[in-house]
Amino acid sequence: MKPIYKIAAAAVLAALPVTPALAGWRLMPAGEETAVAAGTLKVTPQDDWNRWSKRPIKKGEVWTLDGATLNELYFVVGLAPGETMFRDFRKKEAPLPKLRAGMDLTEIPEFFESSQRIALQTSVFEITSVRPGELAGRSGVRFSFEYAVEGSTLVRKGEAAATLVEDQLYLISFIAPSIHYYDRDLPKAEKIMASATM
Repeated sequence: MKPIYKIAAAAVLAALPVTPALAGWRLMPAGEETAVAAGTLKVTPQDDWNRWSKRPIKKGEVWTLDGATLNELYFVVGLAPGETMFRDFRKKEAPLPKLRAGMDLTEIPEFFESSQRIALQTSVFEITSVRPGELAGRSGVRFSFEYAVEGSTLVRKGEAAATLVEDQLYLISFIAPSIHYYDRDLPKAEKIMASATM
């Protein structure tokens, strides 16, 4: 192939939307109970979601409807004391917080916020509400948040449900742009949170 055609072909491919099927995703059909992150937490989606074949951490998993930048569910299953919510790529200059033994439910939103701030490298992150909740039939905490990545004006909003079982963290968070996707897809994410069992 001549260089000019290679450039043109590359431009066409770059212009195509990235779909879950092209990125190593697997369909999670509506109505089927699924174990998450090879752990004890199970959920039953009421809509078709896509599961990323690559896990962000051993005890984590990502699902999406249209692509992770548009709507993302992040599952954390059985995170133990001393472990981090995300892979600690910058542990020398900006280490992620580690889950602490004896952590209280009310401390989970702060742990989540600190983890996200460092992982996203942003100072623009706010927990907007915290309230009692449950996850998989266990007493837990629900919280809402919003943030923007440095250099971007796009605000993303999120909702999370979490609990602790024998000092291990179980969490489901949903994140989407505040424009259109968050309001459209939050009910679908909340159905997944409500379906969780252990």
